Amino acid sequence: MYSSNHIIKFTDDTTVVGLISQTDKSEYREEVQQLTAWCKANNLSLNVDKTKEMVVDFRRAQSGHSPLVIDRSSVEIIKSAKFHGVQLFENFTWSLITSSISKKAQQSFYCLWRLRKAHLPPPFLTMFYRGTIESILSSCITD
Repeated sequence: MYSSNHIIKFTDDTTVVGLISQTDKSEYREEVQQLTAWCKANNLSLNVDKTKEMVVDFRRAQSGHSPLVIDRSSVEIIKSAKFHGVQLFENFTWSLITSSISKKAQQSFYCLWRLRKAHLPPPFLTMFYRGTIESILSSCITD
């Protein structure tokens, strides 16, 4: 509806990403209300208890953010969320994200080492590497 907002749908999850500039939250709030109305019109239930809001604010003087209200219920404001397998934080601390990915990859490297020690053929080891370790390391890369 608004160019400053994006709706991302994946399986049974819907994410609204909104850019709020000059403290004007009206477009973002309107987008959420339109989505809520669309759900009702299409007989889809929106579970407000499972709905979360994460605010990313890079301003030096951060002001309080009033919670989003859907069907007279306040949406919980959270400091971090998992989005498509990646843990995101309100301050976008990349070191936490990269250390988490690194830890997952290291666990798979141990499995690869055990397979190599069991004298599996190189094509199988390459397939294991590409299917596990490489996919972990490249999971956050987008075009």
